[in-house]
Amino acid sequence: MSLLTVNGLGKSFGGVKAVDGINFNLHAGELLALIGPNGAGKSTTFNMVNGQLHADRGSIKLDGHELIGKPPREIWRLGVGRTFQIAETFSSFTVVENVQMALLSADNRLLSTWRRAAGHKRTEALELLDQVGMAAQADRACSELAYGDVKRVELAVAIANSPKLLLMDEPTAGMAPKERNDLMALTKRLVVERGMAVLFTEHSMDVVFAYADRMIVLARGRLIAEGKPLEIRNHPKVQEVYFGTGKTFEKEVQAQEPA
Repeated sequence: MSLLTVNGLGKSFGGVKAVDGINFNLHAGELLALIGPNGAGKSTTFNMVNGQLHADRGSIKLDGHELIGKPPREIWRLGVGRTFQIAETFSSFTVVENVQMALLSADNRLLSTWRRAAGHKRTEALELLDQVGMAAQADRACSELAYGDVKRVELAVAIANSPKLLLMDEPTAGMAPKERNDLMALTKRLVVERGMAVLFTEHSMDVVFAYADRMIVLARGRLIAEGKPLEIRNHPKVQEVYFGTGKTFEKEVQAQEPA
């Protein structure tokens, strides 16, 4: 049984069909890449799964629970985590305090904005940081970290609620090749260890082909291909629509691989 099932999902803005009746599913323990050219409908799809946009039609079910019509907070409580293209952390808080704040939220406990989270589940927060390789920097302010390390902290925050599904929007944007590969290798390991699923968007084709178990490709709001990376690499419609210049995925991947 699929963890996430999307059927007939659609969203229009005026007369423009940003997402036009797409269907896909995602299983626990799987990384599914959502790719396509600019304007394909990737972000719109992401934001409907997360509840930030309300779908005009269709169904999004997580473990049998319908998500359409639910606010982001309720969807989060059902087991959907998210990271963002630009990492979002409290820069003036320490690394461990950022994770402790996420644990407070997971426990449905609110603090006044002037209070720190220093006393809440520090041991559990450190364990999460250890999973992402950041325990040694637990007491540093996030503002002092390299960007790749901030992304690791954001990942620890995202899994603090033990999500069934993790949405990752351009997880390696702005990162050097080694940082990209390190972060995605870490994500792959967490997926296996925790049995969660990941739906991610990504422009770096080297990352997509190295780490995705399956891929779905959108163009002008429609799903034009779905399959394993090798199938997508050789798909003539994908090559035509995604690149539009006769380039193949193989050439694109080679162009992005580090020397």
